[in-house]
Amino acid sequence: MLLSLVLHTYSMRYVLPAAVMMGTAPTYVLAWGAWRLLSAVLPARFYREVDDRLYTIYQSMVLFFFENYTGVQVIIYGDLPKNKENVIYLSNHQCTVDWIIADMLAIRQNALGHVRYVLKDGLKWLPLYGWYFSQHGGVYVKRSAKFNEKEMREKLRAQMKAETPMYLVIFPEGTRYNPEIPKVIADSQSFAEKEGLAILKHVLTPRVKATHVAIDTMKDYLDAVYDVTVAYEGTVDHKGQRKLAPSMTEFLCKECPRVHIFIDRIELKDIPEEQIYMRRWLHERFEIKDKLLIEFYDAKDSKRRNKFPGKSVHSKLSLKKTLPSLLFLGGLTASMLLTESGRKLYVKTWIYGTLIGCLWVSIKP
Repeated sequence: MLLSLVLHTYSMRYVLPAAVMMGTAPTYVLAWGAWRLLSAVLPARFYREVDDRLYTIYQSMVLFFFENYTGVQVIIYGDLPKNKENVIYLSNHQCTVDWIIADMLAIRQNALGHVRYVLKDGLKWLPLYGWYFSQHGGVYVKRSAKFNEKEMREKLRAQMKAETPMYLVIFPEGTRYNPEIPKVIADSQSFAEKEGLAILKHVLTPRVKATHVAIDTMKDYLDAVYDVTVAYEGTVDHKGQRKLAPSMTEFLCKECPRVHIFIDRIELKDIPEEQIYMRRWLHERFEIKDKLLIEFYDAKDSKRRNKFPGKSVHSKLSLKKTLPSLLFLGGLTASMLLTESGRKLYVKTWIYGTLIGCLWVSIKP
C-alpha cells in the first residue's frame, strides 16, 4: 500500500501545474480581451506592446513550473545573444516540450513576449489557446499541397506593418520525430534518398516551404536566424536505442534531469534566397543537427555522450523571473472564484470564449 501511495503521489506531480496553467487561462483571456477593447482606438503598436507584456506574464508562470518546479538543468551551448532580436527560430521537433524550450531561450534574452509560432492548422481548435495564439501573431499552416503561401505572407506583412517584435518559432520537420513510429522515420529517409539528399538518423527530412516564406517575407526585418538543436537527457534505453522524448506531463513529473540546447546564430546574408537553394541549405543545417545528436546519443566514447561538443553553460532561471507572474495570475483567478458572480464569469469565459474562438478561426486565417 505504501509503494502504491508513493507511485500515485509521483504520478500526480503534474496535477498542480496543469490545474494552475489551465485554470488561469480564462483570467488571462479576460484581461487580454479587456485590453483589446480599450486599445481599439489606439495605434496598433500600443496594443502589441501591452499584448507582449501580458503574454510575458502568462509564459513566465508556465516557465515557473517547467524550470523552477521541475528543477531541470538547462545546459546551453553556442552563441545565444544577451539582447533581444527579431529572429526566426528553427529547431528539431520531438515533443510538445519543444514549445517550452523556445520560451526558455527567449526569457534569457528578455524577449519572452515576442515569441510567436508557426503551428499545425489543427491546433487552432484548442479551447481559448488556439484563438489567442493567432491573435498574438501565430501563423497556422496546412501541410503539402494545402499550404497557403499567400495567407502566411499576408499575416507576416501585417505583423511587420504593426512593427511587431518577432521571435518566430518554426519546426521544419512538420511533425515530431518519434522512434515509436518507425514508418514516419523510414518514409522521411526514403524521401531524402529519392531526392538525392543525405539520409538523417535522429531528425526527419525538413520541409522548406514555411521557412522560405518566413525568411523571404521578413528578410529586411530580421536580425538573424537561430538554428537550435535540442536533446533531452534520459531518452535512450539500456540497448542504446532512442526512446520517445518526454511529454509535457512526464516533464512536469521530473522525468527529464537535463535539457541540452545548442544554438547557432546565422546571419541572413549567409542564407540563399531562392527556395531551391534554401532547401539544400536547410537540409545541410539538419545534417549538422543530426551529427550533433549522433554525438550526443551514439558516441563510442561514453564520456562524450549526453553532451554536445564545445563549451556549455548551466543556465539557472531566477525565481524573480517567474514567481511574481504565478502569484499575480493565481491571485486574480482565486479572487474571481471566491464570489458567485466571479465563478459565473469564469465558466462563461471557458464556454463562450471557446465557441467564439472556434467561430473566429473558422472564418479568419
